[in-house]
Amino acid sequence: MTRAQKAMDRLAAWPDLTPCEAGCGTGRALRSARDEIVHFHSGRDVDLHLTARAIRRLHHDFAESSAIRLVPGSRWVTVHLDCDADVDLLLGLVSVALKAHDRQGGAPGTDPLPEAVCNFRRVTVLQRGEGGEG
Repeated sequence: MTRAQKAMDRLAAWPDLTPCEAGCGTGRALRSARDEIVHFHSGRDVDLHLTARAIRRLHHDFAESSAIRLVPGSRWVTVHLDCDADVDLLLGLVSVALKAHDRQGGAPGTDPLPEAVCNFRRVTVLQRGEGGEG
Protein backbone atom coordinates (compact mmCIF):
# COMPACT_ATOMS: atom_id res chain seq x y z
CA MET A 1 0.00 0.00 0.00
CA THR A 2 1.40 3.41 -0.95
CA ARG A 3 1.77 6.27 1.51
CA ALA A 4 -0.90 8.22 -0.36
CA GLN A 5 -3.33 5.32 -0.01
CA LYS A 6 -2.54 5.04 3.71
CA ALA A 7 -3.16 8.76 4.13
CA MET A 8 -6.40 8.61 2.15
CA ASP A 9 -7.67 5.65 4.18
CA ARG A 10 -6.93 7.47 7.44
CA LEU A 11 -8.47 10.74 6.25
CA ALA A 12 -11.57 9.05 4.78
CA ALA A 13 -12.46 8.02 8.34
CA TRP A 14 -12.64 11.67 9.41
CA PRO A 15 -16.29 12.72 9.80
CA ASP A 16 -15.80 16.06 7.98
CA LEU A 17 -14.39 14.49 4.80
CA THR A 18 -16.13 12.60 2.00
CA PRO A 19 -14.38 10.69 -0.82
CA CYS A 20 -15.05 11.89 -4.39
CA GLU A 21 -13.41 12.13 -7.80
CA ALA A 22 -10.81 14.91 -8.01
CA GLY A 23 -12.20 18.01 -9.71
CA CYS A 24 -9.05 18.23 -11.85
CA GLY A 25 -9.93 14.89 -13.41
CA THR A 26 -6.90 13.00 -12.10
CA GLY A 27 -7.17 10.70 -9.11
CA ARG A 28 -9.38 10.62 -6.04
CA ALA A 29 -10.15 13.41 -3.61
CA LEU A 30 -11.62 14.15 -0.23
CA ARG A 31 -13.98 17.06 0.24
CA SER A 32 -15.65 18.91 3.05
CA ALA A 33 -19.22 20.20 2.80
CA ARG A 34 -17.80 23.38 1.23
CA ASP A 35 -14.76 22.51 -0.86
CA GLU A 36 -12.46 19.83 -2.20
CA ILE A 37 -9.68 19.67 0.37
CA VAL A 38 -7.16 17.11 -0.87
CA HIS A 39 -6.40 15.45 -4.22
CA PHE A 40 -4.48 12.15 -4.40
CA HIS A 41 -2.77 12.09 -7.81
CA SER A 42 -0.31 9.23 -7.39
CA GLY A 43 1.17 6.98 -4.76
CA ARG A 44 3.23 9.91 -3.47
CA ASP A 45 1.89 13.22 -4.76
CA VAL A 46 -0.98 14.96 -3.01
CA ASP A 47 -2.40 18.46 -3.51
CA LEU A 48 -3.93 20.17 -0.48
CA HIS A 49 -6.36 23.09 -0.81
CA LEU A 50 -5.67 25.83 1.73
CA THR A 51 -6.90 29.39 1.99
CA ALA A 52 -4.65 32.29 0.99
CA ARG A 53 -4.54 33.36 4.64
CA ALA A 54 -3.39 29.91 5.80
CA ILE A 55 -0.65 29.82 3.16
CA ARG A 56 0.60 33.27 4.20
CA ARG A 57 0.60 32.19 7.85
CA LEU A 58 2.53 28.97 7.15
CA HIS A 59 4.73 30.17 4.27
CA HIS A 60 7.98 30.21 6.27
CA ASP A 61 7.30 26.75 7.71
CA PHE A 62 6.60 25.44 4.21
CA ALA A 63 9.90 26.86 2.98
CA GLU A 64 11.75 24.67 5.49
CA SER A 65 10.05 21.43 4.47
CA SER A 66 11.45 19.32 1.65
CA ALA A 67 8.02 17.66 1.32
CA ILE A 68 6.13 20.86 0.42
CA ARG A 69 5.97 22.58 -2.96
CA LEU A 70 4.24 25.93 -3.49
CA VAL A 71 3.12 27.40 -6.80
CA PRO A 72 2.97 31.22 -6.75
CA GLY A 73 -0.63 32.43 -6.77
CA SER A 74 -2.10 28.97 -6.09
CA ARG A 75 -4.08 28.08 -3.00
CA TRP A 76 -3.07 24.45 -3.44
CA VAL A 77 0.05 23.09 -1.75
CA THR A 78 1.71 19.96 -3.11
CA VAL A 79 2.88 17.46 -0.49
CA HIS A 80 5.28 14.74 -1.59
CA LEU A 81 4.80 11.68 0.64
CA ASP A 82 8.31 10.30 0.76
CA CYS A 83 8.25 8.93 4.32
CA ASP A 84 5.84 8.34 7.21
CA ALA A 85 6.62 11.76 8.68
CA ASP A 86 5.30 13.32 5.45
CA VAL A 87 2.00 11.46 5.94
CA ASP A 88 1.79 12.86 9.47
CA LEU A 89 2.53 16.34 8.07
CA LEU A 90 -0.27 15.93 5.52
CA LEU A 91 -2.79 14.89 8.19
CA GLY A 92 -1.91 17.94 10.28
CA LEU A 93 -2.23 20.22 7.26
CA VAL A 94 -5.61 18.73 6.33
CA SER A 95 -6.81 19.70 9.80
CA VAL A 96 -5.52 23.24 9.19
CA ALA A 97 -7.27 23.30 5.80
CA LEU A 98 -10.61 22.19 7.25
CA LYS A 99 -10.47 24.87 9.93
CA ALA A 100 -9.36 27.54 7.45
CA HIS A 101 -12.15 26.74 4.99
CA ASP A 102 -14.70 26.61 7.80
CA ARG A 103 -13.60 30.04 9.09
CA GLN A 104 -13.82 31.44 5.59
CA GLY A 105 -17.61 31.11 5.89
CA GLY A 106 -20.22 31.41 3.19
CA ALA A 107 -22.22 28.74 1.45
CA PRO A 108 -20.52 25.95 -0.49
CA GLY A 109 -19.16 27.16 -3.80
CA THR A 110 -19.41 30.88 -2.90
CA ASP A 111 -15.69 31.46 -2.46
CA PRO A 112 -15.03 34.85 -4.11
CA LEU A 113 -11.88 33.46 -5.74
CA PRO A 114 -12.62 29.81 -6.49
CA GLU A 115 -9.50 27.74 -7.03
CA ALA A 116 -10.65 24.76 -9.07
CA VAL A 117 -7.22 24.09 -10.56
CA CYS A 118 -4.88 22.23 -8.25
CA ASN A 119 -1.13 22.01 -8.79
CA PHE A 120 -1.19 18.73 -10.69
CA ARG A 121 1.13 19.05 -13.71
CA ARG A 122 2.36 22.43 -12.40
CA VAL A 123 4.84 21.04 -9.84
CA THR A 124 7.89 18.86 -10.40
CA VAL A 125 8.82 16.82 -7.36
CA LEU A 126 12.25 15.28 -7.02
CA GLN A 127 12.76 12.22 -4.85
CA ARG A 128 14.74 12.58 -1.64
CA GLY A 129 17.42 9.92 -1.41
CA GLU A 130 17.76 6.58 -3.17
CA GLY A 131 14.56 4.72 -3.96
CA GLY A 132 12.47 7.56 -2.55
CA GLU A 133 12.92 6.40 1.04
CA GLY A 134 13.69 9.24 3.44
